[in-house]
Amino acid sequence: MSLDNKSKINTLLKDWPLGAVYLSSWLSNNGISSQLLNRYKKSHWLTSLGSGAVIRSGDNVDYHGALYALQKQAGSSVHAGGRTALSLLGKAHYLEMSPVRAVLFGYGGEKLPAWFKKHNWKLKFDYYATSFLPRDLGFVDLELNNFSLKIASPARAMMECLYLVPQNQELLECYELMESLNNLRPKSVQKLLEQCTSIKVKRLFMYLSEKAGHSWVQHLDMRTIDMGTGKRSLVKGGIYIEKYKITVPKGLEENEKPNL
Repeated sequence: MSLDNKSKINTLLKDWPLGAVYLSSWLSNNGISSQLLNRYKKSHWLTSLGSGAVIRSGDNVDYHGALYALQKQAGSSVHAGGRTALSLLGKAHYLEMSPVRAVLFGYGGEKLPAWFKKHNWKLKFDYYATSFLPRDLGFVDLELNNFSLKIASPARAMMECLYLVPQNQELLECYELMESLNNLRPKSVQKLLEQCTSIKVKRLFMYLSEKAGHSWVQHLDMRTIDMGTGKRSLVKGGIYIEKYKITVPKGLEENEKPNL
């Protein structure tokens, strides 16, 4: 291997965060040709993670490292969302020490790449591509040991949970998660509610936040939030909430309500 190629790999590895996946396309755009990449693999500097992605040989990589590659190198919208984001932020009703499933969201019709789906990450993914919330609103930086990721903020993650109700998320668990969100910033919540296109999500969000007795609710301006018209039934045989025109499970509504 030439001195120039050795210099390239030394520079690459120096800037390569431990635990991160790198995309072959990104490497190509940054001076590492496919031929040179193959040489690095044969020299055991790098190991293929599938078609289109590589890791440092011997590195211990989890799905966070894959999200790093998607977000930082491909400009992807895929992120940890819903209850997974709340758990990562310490907002879950109970923290999973070794989660077996992770919830990911992406914008619109964005798909997970084949190398991501085929690799054994030692957990299962529930991935949802949807545009009911803006692509660039309601995120926070999650600082890991060697790099940071964009994940859903508590308010956005809560709305993502509610988007999955009732087919893929229990409303009672959403209420338990909502109870921990007592310090949301009204301005951030306001922007998300104004730009959210799901009437179901907005009605459930307001219903649960009021039921949890959160003081930040009083600082929202409901005049600028479109709550839609007509009724929404989430369960059969539930209790109808006139204020928000939704039918919710009896077990949830019959819990004692705190006073706002």
